[in-house]
Amino acid sequence: MSNPLEPAATEGRDEALAAISVADESPDTMWDVPVHKESGRWVEPGVVYLVATPIGNLADMTERAIAVLKTVDAIACEDTRHARKLLDHFGIRNRVFSLHEHNEAARAAEIGARLAAGESIALISDAGTPAISDPGGLLVRALKAQGHRVSPIPGACAAIAALSAAGLDSTHFWFEGFLPAKSRAREARLQYLHGQPSTLVFYEAPHRIQATVESLCSVLGGAREAVLARELTKRFESLDSGTLDELRAALAEGRVPARGEFVVLVAGASDNETDAEETVPVDQLIEALLAEQAAPSMIARVVASLTSRKRNAVYESLMSRVRGEQD
Repeated sequence: MSNPLEPAATEGRDEALAAISVADESPDTMWDVPVHKESGRWVEPGVVYLVATPIGNLADMTERAIAVLKTVDAIACEDTRHARKLLDHFGIRNRVFSLHEHNEAARAAEIGARLAAGESIALISDAGTPAISDPGGLLVRALKAQGHRVSPIPGACAAIAALSAAGLDSTHFWFEGFLPAKSRAREARLQYLHGQPSTLVFYEAPHRIQATVESLCSVLGGAREAVLARELTKRFESLDSGTLDELRAALAEGRVPARGEFVVLVAGASDNETDAEETVPVDQLIEALLAEQAAPSMIARVVASLTSRKRNAVYESLMSRVRGEQD
């Protein structure tokens, strides 16, 4: 059996190298073409490139992404069959190998060895930016711990695309990604986010979108403003705005089809909601937990998750109390 990490064929690299233009080296220039001066390549040896790919519209593939994918020694991808369709479209005839949640740890060791030998590797996900609610995070942490360089090749990101067009506050936002699939765990996580004043951004699959919006209504309240962004950059792209109650009804009635990948954006907690959290009888909660002989560290975690009090401040207060009782 051939080694899936063997060096790539060189076919297609000449075209990519021919496209390289020399950047203005003036310190005042805003733009640059990151060419490794010694080799004249778009990539440098011993580097992993995280390459963003289109989230639906192939025209969103960048010139730099194509050149990097043509010139690295190999491409790690979430699904080799899916990746091959994308690569073939752009005439990228490079070797690919799988890297997904089930083999990421093992691949990290293999890729680290190849980087140490002077090769360059690209990582792509099925769509969008690697390591953002997709495989890649473990790999990045492992390689950086080994001292290897990781370089992003920016491009499409569904969360940012949706946020930019949603009409909700985009100054501050909380990217949550996918919520737990099971309702109890999902609602527990939403309870934690209930008082978050920033815009909340979630990803969701079509078969779970109705249940997720139901949970959002139940925990955050149906009056919250929200946006369902569906099929972004594709022919049937839609961004539907309304309250969570209105969007739940639209899904139930089929006015918003439960098809395609969703980005769900929800307005952050209002001042009234945040103020309401301050009415929680914190001191009574602490006394009840102490009566149950809960450890100070656990009490601090619970209080911080349910109120606006800082975990460290609660812990220090409890420890001062304990030390006073011991004296």
